[in-house]
Amino acid sequence: METAFRLNGAEVTAEADDDTPLLYILRNDMGLNSPKYGCGLAQCGSCRVIVDGDVAPSCSITLASVAGKTIETLEGIGTPGRLHPLQEAFLAEQAAQCGYCTAGMIMAAKALLDRNRDPSDNEIREALERNLCRCGTYHRIIRAVRRAAREMAR
Repeated sequence: METAFRLNGAEVTAEADDDTPLLYILRNDMGLNSPKYGCGLAQCGSCRVIVDGDVAPSCSITLASVAGKTIETLEGIGTPGRLHPLQEAFLAEQAAQCGYCTAGMIMAAKALLDRNRDPSDNEIREALERNLCRCGTYHRIIRAVRRAAREMAR
């Protein structure tokens, strides 16, 4: 079955069974590396992407469910020459250690900041609560989201 959707600003199609997890399409067919396979149960957040403005676990949503929708991954929000403010803030605050959770954290934070340019610490924690960081850099991550919010407000 061929399914069309918008990925990082480009119209794309994928040919796979309707029940194929979006994560497999993004990594195997589209060649994207940022969404990671962590648990496969939508519990860890390492595969999170933005679908029509809402953060979603790409391991548990199907290809059929994204037909005609807009999907953003980390690859779509900045470039090596011009990082997104969240990417810059994660670097400045040293919020990434092993990096496995980083893309999912940034995408969850981006979805939050797209809706709320001045979130409280509690709102940041709530937005990130479905993302696990095995390295325990949560305080740095929260500082990075706050820093990006300030930069984006300028």
